[in-house]
Amino acid sequence: MPAYFNDGQRNATKRAGELAGLTVERILNEPTAAALAYGLDKLDENSRVAVYDFGGGTFDLSLLELRDGVFQVIATDGNTRLGGDDLDEAFADFLKIELGLPNHLNPEQTATLLAESRRAKEALSSANSVEIRLPFFHETRSWEGEISRESFEKVARPIIDRTRSHCLRALSAAGLLDQTGSSPGSNPVVLGLDRVILVGGSTRIPLVRHTVEGIFGMTPDISQHPDETIALGAAIQAGILCGRVRHVVLLDVTPLSLGIETFGGLMNVIIPRNTTIPAKAGELFTNAVANQRSILVRALQGEREMARDNWELGQFSIDFAPGPKGSARVGVQFSIDENGILTVLARDTATGKDQVLEIRDAAVDVDDERVEAMISESIDHAFDDMNERIWTEAKMKSDELLPAVDQALAAASDALNESEIATIRGAADAVRAALADSGKNAQALKRANQTLDEATEVLATILVERAMEKALATQLGE
Repeated sequence: MPAYFNDGQRNATKRAGELAGLTVERILNEPTAAALAYGLDKLDENSRVAVYDFGGGTFDLSLLELRDGVFQVIATDGNTRLGGDDLDEAFADFLKIELGLPNHLNPEQTATLLAESRRAKEALSSANSVEIRLPFFHETRSWEGEISRESFEKVARPIIDRTRSHCLRALSAAGLLDQTGSSPGSNPVVLGLDRVILVGGSTRIPLVRHTVEGIFGMTPDISQHPDETIALGAAIQAGILCGRVRHVVLLDVTPLSLGIETFGGLMNVIIPRNTTIPAKAGELFTNAVANQRSILVRALQGEREMARDNWELGQFSIDFAPGPKGSARVGVQFSIDENGILTVLARDTATGKDQVLEIRDAAVDVDDERVEAMISESIDHAFDDMNERIWTEAKMKSDELLPAVDQALAAASDALNESEIATIRGAADAVRAALADSGKNAQALKRANQTLDEATEVLATILVERAMEKALATQLGE
């Protein structure tokens, strides 16, 4: 299975196996299987390996570490809609122009042209040129011509170069990039990587191997058969599960962050991207307003700061007794099993009542291109997303702070002089002005909140002292 499948796609893969009459013991990522097959007899202990998997329809880059007999995926990235099929289609479009073929082809002619472009592509992996022959292709007419490897590489280069950003993102996530000494436009220096393994039929293309060498700064290892490595790794994993292979353990990771929406529309990450699975994590949440009777738990998947920009996997409500703000205690736990299947549990700690969400089909219908786009968008919008998150958090504090200041002034302004009261009211007005600013300057609102906090320190002290005096008087009266 492609490493970059989301939770719904993993569920669909598992269900497909079950519908075929199989007992699905474990879902195994393809690059992970390749590293497993390679690592048994070729890797030293404490080694790191990159698996560059460029197949017919998908691309994955996985970084794994072998330490004391344990294979652990430390980072993964990829595109579930990028592969050799894209090369075939682009090359077919090129041949159509180069050979002067008719503009409009019927489905049979299109299939014939694609088959010929695929044959030529494969031949150019070992030859410098290839003859294209399309006998009786259109209205008894035939076409033929010679195409060089150089011509193919001009067509293929933009597609192959699309794998570069995925490789660099995975290396950066794993902390294996040294960008301090690289010049503009050059590849950053890769540190601490022992091997690069090529998997998938498209890695036979010389340009792919040259591109990989440029990205990683080392000659890729091609000792394994690119079409058989995945099957071999799966067989080894089966041996591990049944106990016949005892010296290797495989730990996978989740490719996208998982979390829930919190007050203000924020994404609260519970299991970060690239967390080793199986994994389990949780947090405690409370009611944001007084007399709230339930909390809506929205399970999200993605890398954006705001909940609306991530994918909703499912939702449910958990009820609790109404009370003052902050009185409820609801624990939310995310659990991912060894197949990458997600279960979300919410529990009211007062009653012990549970609600469980089993993620089955919620993300299956999401277009595959959005998986790769999610990471790209999180990078492209990082500054704006973070500014909006800071603004939202600062606004929530302002919305809580302003009424509290008004109540405090009403209760204890008699203990302040006019200058102190004016300072507090001026600071409060500055917060209101920052809130009203259409530009949503998050840093300005944070500074205004901080100024108001500092201006009300004396007022807060007076309120605390009066509360203590009242409590003491009550005790003495008793």
